[in-house]
Amino acid sequence: MAKQLMKGNEAIGEAAIRAGATRYFAYPITPQTEVAEYLARRLPEVGGVFVQAESELGASNMIFGAASSGKRVFTSSSSPGISLMSEALSYITCAELPCVFINVCRAGPGLGGILPSQGDYFQATHASGHGDFHLIVLAPSTVQEAVEHMMTAFDLADRYRNPVMIFADGLIGQMMEPVDFEAVKSGEAVDHSSWATTGAKGRKPHIIKTLYLNPNDNEAHNVHLAEKYAGIRANEQRSELYGGLGSPELILTAFGTAARVCKTAIDVLNEQGVDIALFRPITIYPFPADALDKLSRKQHVKRLLSVEMNNGQMVEDVKLFTGNRKPIDFFGRQGGIVPSPEEVIERVRALLDGKKKPAKERPAEAK
Repeated sequence: MAKQLMKGNEAIGEAAIRAGATRYFAYPITPQTEVAEYLARRLPEVGGVFVQAESELGASNMIFGAASSGKRVFTSSSSPGISLMSEALSYITCAELPCVFINVCRAGPGLGGILPSQGDYFQATHASGHGDFHLIVLAPSTVQEAVEHMMTAFDLADRYRNPVMIFADGLIGQMMEPVDFEAVKSGEAVDHSSWATTGAKGRKPHIIKTLYLNPNDNEAHNVHLAEKYAGIRANEQRSELYGGLGSPELILTAFGTAARVCKTAIDVLNEQGVDIALFRPITIYPFPADALDKLSRKQHVKRLLSVEMNNGQMVEDVKLFTGNRKPIDFFGRQGGIVPSPEEVIERVRALLDGKKKPAKERPAEAK
C-alpha cells in the first residue's frame, strides 16, 4: 500500500487502531484534539469505543477501569491535561496495568500557549505523579516514527504491565508527512487472563488494588516495581547517533522536534567539513545512559551541546549520565518557539571558536 499523507495527530490515532487498541477515552485540548476528532469517526468503523469524558480526570480514571479488563486502551492529551491525569497515572502504575498515554506537548507553564514545546520533560521522566514510579516514555521526531512508537508502546505496555507515554509536541501533532502503515507491525497482544478482571466464574477472583495499608506489604510491592524498572532500564534504552565525519569534536544532544532541527544543522556543517554529530534519545525514560556514557568517553569528543525546546531539562540528565566529564552547554527556546537550524549552527560555531555565546545572539523579538 502506498504511503498516505496524514496529519500527525490523525496518524497517531490510526496507528493505535492498527495496534489493536479500540478503547479510547479522552477530553479535547489543543494541540492534540484531532486525535479525538479522528477517532470519533474511525473507531465505530472497527467496532471500537470512544467516550469523551467530562474532564481529563474522568478520562484517566476510565482508562484505569478499562485497562483492568486486559484490553488495549489509551488516551491523549496536552500538557495541562496530562497534569490532571497524574493522579490516575500513579494509581495505574501501582496496579500494574498496561495502557498508553499520548502527550502532544504545548508551551507552559500554566495554561501557556498552543505552540510546540518540550517543557514536560521533567514531568514525563521524573515526576509523572505522586509516589515512587516510572513510565516508559518514547519521543518521536517524525510522524512516521510516531506511528512506529504507537505500535511499540502497546507491546511494551503489555510486556511490562506498565503505562507507556508517547511524548510528542504540537509540531509533530499538527504537521503532515507521508506515512507507511504497512511498514510497521505490532506484536501480538499478551495474554492477560492471569490477572485481568474478566469475571471469576470457575476461578478465584483477580484483585487489582493500589492500597497497601501494611507497610511491609507496601514496601514489598515497591521493591517489586523497582526491580521491574531496573529491567526496563537494562533492556529498553533506545537512541540514534546521526551525522559526523568520523571523529566528531562536538556532540549535539536533542530529542523529538529539536532533533529534527539539529539534523538539518549537522547536514550543513558536515558538508562544510565541520565534524559534529547528534546523539538522539528515542526513549527519554529509560534514558539511553549507557550509549551516551560510552560516546562521551571517546577522546575525540571535546564537549556536548544540548538543544531543547525548554529552559534546560534534558541537559540535567546529559550531565548526570556523562559524569560531567566533558564541558556541556545548553541552547533552548521557549514559549512555543522552535529553534532554527541557523541558530544551532551559530551556537556550534561559537563553541568551536571558544566563545560562550554567539556575538550576534539576541532575543527572538529583536530579530
